[in-house]
Parts: sequence; structure tokens; C-alpha cells
Amino acid sequence: MGDPRGFLKYKREGPQRRPVELRVRDWKEFYEPFSDEKLKVQGARCMDCGVPFCQSPSGCPVVNLIPEWNDLVHRGRWKDALKALHATNNFPEFTGRLCPAPCESACVLGINSDPVS
Repeated sequence: MGDPRGFLKYKREGPQRRPVELRVRDWKEFYEPFSDEKLKVQGARCMDCGVPFCQSPSGCPVVNLIPEWNDLVHRGRWKDALKALHATNNFPEFTGRLCPAPCESACVLGINSDPVS
């Protein structure tokens, strides 16, 4: 993993919602996009647990390789992260927007802290 102590150093950050005044006038994304740097920090929070329940069928129904792409994102290896994502998910553009994120409730870090997002 990129930063074995990242989950201790960095707090979970969620995306910021766009102002309502703007959202009612267009069909753009509901949330503001994360900067690359913020994505890398959030990827560093993945704690390299022994058994990554987040990527098991009880965590991710499509069995995405979540710890692997968190590490690749943390390292800024965007193309490799996309390849890892496409290995298990043909349509991440759709599923990423609709997913209720059961991986977060399966995250080992979530036992006594905010799970990796």
C-alpha cells in the first residue's frame, strides 16, 4: 500500500455538493469533483488490512479490486487504476454514480473510525 499509516494521518473527506442555485439550472454533476491531490490523500487511507472485506461479494457486489486501485490512485498511476477497475467492472461511469457503496460498510477501518471512501 502507498502509505501504511495513511488512515492515521488523514481524515475522511466527502465530496462537496454544488450550490442548489446552480444545480437547479443544469444537469451537471451533483458533487464538485475532487482534485487529483485530494484523491491521492483519500486513496492513502486504505490501510492494507489482512483480508479486504471491501472487495468481497459482501462488500462489493461486482468484486472490484478496491485496495489495489486505492493504492494506484494514491501513487498517481491513473491509467493502471482504470485498468484494474475495468478488470471487474465494464461500466464504472454508471455504477460509480449509482452505487450505494456497500464496500464502505465492509471496510475494516469502519469498525472504529470513518471507513475509506
